[in-house]
Amino acid sequence: MKNIVLGITGASGARYARRLAQILAASDVHVHLVVTPPGRRVLADELGLREFSVEGLIGRPAPNVTAYAHDDVGAAIASGSFPTVGMIVCPCSSHTLGAVANGLAENLVTRAALVTLKELRKLVLVVREMPLSAVEIANMLRVAQAGGVICPACPGFYLDPQSVDDLVDFVVGRVLDLFGLPHSLNTRWMPSGAR
Repeated sequence: MKNIVLGITGASGARYARRLAQILAASDVHVHLVVTPPGRRVLADELGLREFSVEGLIGRPAPNVTAYAHDDVGAAIASGSFPTVGMIVCPCSSHTLGAVANGLAENLVTRAALVTLKELRKLVLVVREMPLSAVEIANMLRVAQAGGVICPACPGFYLDPQSVDDLVDFVVGRVLDLFGLPHSLNTRWMPSGAR
């Protein structure tokens, strides 16, 4: 079973995090989950998840999800010797973006992200801030130049979404596509007449 790291940080976008965690937990990967304290606050504020648990986030038991404390920088995922297919930070706060862009391994999310970059594995940051200042744009450029993928939570409207869940699924599906993970979310463009 392949390993993938999922970090949840303190930007608005808990619905993206929950849906991504649900789909990853239902797939053929082992999810290594880290939620920062601001990430827990957003999960509480946006999802009503007052006491964090993997089962509460995903909605069912998930034996293929391992949760880590945000300050456990000695965890297996903090080492390049631990094999993963990469890491997703969803949502990614400006604080986390800045820490990764500047090489600051201040917690397990940023340490694992920096390890992912140094091992030349895929790092996807689902940034969920707007508007963007020159500081965030420069940090995005630094991460991209280091090999990371900036994947803003910008849902497409060409599939005629009918609900907020459709918009969430679009973004989550695009993130899964970046890792080549199969899914049945509606993200594919079909030109007129091809439907």
